[in-house]
Amino acid sequence: MSSKSNPLVTLINAVFQLDKDWVSRVSMAMIVMSLIWGILGIIDALMARIQEMVWGLSQTLVFTSQEYYGGITLHGVRDLFGFAVQLEVAIFIFLSYKLLNFQPRAKWFLNIGFILFNIAFMLMEGPIVAFPTFNDNYFGATGWYYLNPLGIPNYSEYVVSPLWYIGYELMDIGVYIYVIWLIYHYYFVSRNMKEKLPIFAVFALMTSLMIAIGWSGETAANTWDILAYFGLVGLDPIANQIAFWILGHSIVYIVWMPAVASMYYLIPLLAGKPLYSDKMGRVAALLYLIFSNNVPIHHLYMVDLPVSVKIMQEVLTYAVVVPSMMTFFNLWATVKGAQFKPNLTSVWISISFAGAIAAGVTGIANANISFDSIIHNSMWVPGHFHAMIFWSIVPAGFATLYYMVPLLTGRMWYSTKLGWIHMVGYMIGTAMVVVGFDALGLAGLIRRAEIYPIIPAYVTPEVVASVGAMIADFATLIWLGNLVITLLKGRSANVEGLSVSDTVTTIAMQLGYEGPSLNEISNKLTTAISRIVKIKA
Repeated sequence: MSSKSNPLVTLINAVFQLDKDWVSRVSMAMIVMSLIWGILGIIDALMARIQEMVWGLSQTLVFTSQEYYGGITLHGVRDLFGFAVQLEVAIFIFLSYKLLNFQPRAKWFLNIGFILFNIAFMLMEGPIVAFPTFNDNYFGATGWYYLNPLGIPNYSEYVVSPLWYIGYELMDIGVYIYVIWLIYHYYFVSRNMKEKLPIFAVFALMTSLMIAIGWSGETAANTWDILAYFGLVGLDPIANQIAFWILGHSIVYIVWMPAVASMYYLIPLLAGKPLYSDKMGRVAALLYLIFSNNVPIHHLYMVDLPVSVKIMQEVLTYAVVVPSMMTFFNLWATVKGAQFKPNLTSVWISISFAGAIAAGVTGIANANISFDSIIHNSMWVPGHFHAMIFWSIVPAGFATLYYMVPLLTGRMWYSTKLGWIHMVGYMIGTAMVVVGFDALGLAGLIRRAEIYPIIPAYVTPEVVASVGAMIADFATLIWLGNLVITLLKGRSANVEGLSVSDTVTTIAMQLGYEGPSLNEISNKLTTAISRIVKIKA
């Protein structure tokens, strides 16, 4: 059977774009792997949601405690690192290549980084193992170092496999290879460019630098863990914990930076207007770089640290608001007076803009030492960062993927209607998750509470959040199905010969809303309600 007629070969060629140039292939491989880890991370999160909801409804536990806590940790590891970080680097690599037209160097170096980065998550799998005697089924249950270091000989009664820490170390190495490769190419591009880097490229470069700085604490902490595991050095648990959380905080801003970069690129382009202030955008990028990695412990106010250090962290956290407000006002001034044309790209990037403001307000509250003493380690904190992820980071990712997939593959999305169903379902589901988390936090429920008092203040939000997660996950599966069908059967995007900017706008126009208008929907609802009222009368 020839490769052309073999469905499996056809699928592999379509998914990994094996007939394209090297940058397209490696970018697509990173995207595919990021989606795999993202899906597994979603399953982990769903396990936690089901466990907590079932406890509230029937006071029974579906999973073991190890599976529950392992699922929470692996959800964070897979979705924040395996999915989000790898996806943002893939987007930066591909779009930088297209926008700056550079010749890729040191391909072997990036290939090694890709292999090491993804092997890392296989070592951190935990519940998915072939030989339980070789591996520890539940070492993911060691958690996010909150009571660290768990699992290290002589420092914990529960000793885990060293593969957990080795996996983290390989992830660190892979991350540094990713960003070094990017920074290296930006260096050569800037040497040969007479004009300034485009604002998108500025944020890609700044994000790469932020990752290099932000990962330093976690890399130091994990290297320390490995050396302590084998008895080569001693360990100071508090110092180790603080070093790890330098990453724990900065990752929030690092993952958000691609969303900001997408806003700066897409909003002026779709509005058909130049950015209101290019200089303000560049200054904002620099301020993000300066402030974001300097507030690593503002969720650790309850740790026994000097008061002066806590106040400094509070002030620096508020300082991050400055580049955010510069960004929001700059983009708002850019679109003022422009005609809004709803399509999947423009709607998703608009959601990202509004969602960043809504979620960011709760982040400012978190930084207040007095407020943190109330909501510290409660479900309010996951409510905040899930709002930022669900309403700004992920929407910007979808806005990018909706034009990047046709740009990368040459195939237009199979179904625009499925895209709109995905958007509506996703937003309804994630809103339920965030509202549920916030309500639980304000009611005093701590994070990772597998069991809790059976009272309405806890049970109702748990059910709301869990049902919302299922709705959002189902909507995301619709998107994934649409993506697979697009790779196999999508029609030609007809963007050959166009510039990247023209390609994006052309694709966006083809993703417009084709259903009934809001007035038509309103009239139909009014008519239906009137008929129901008449029947009852």
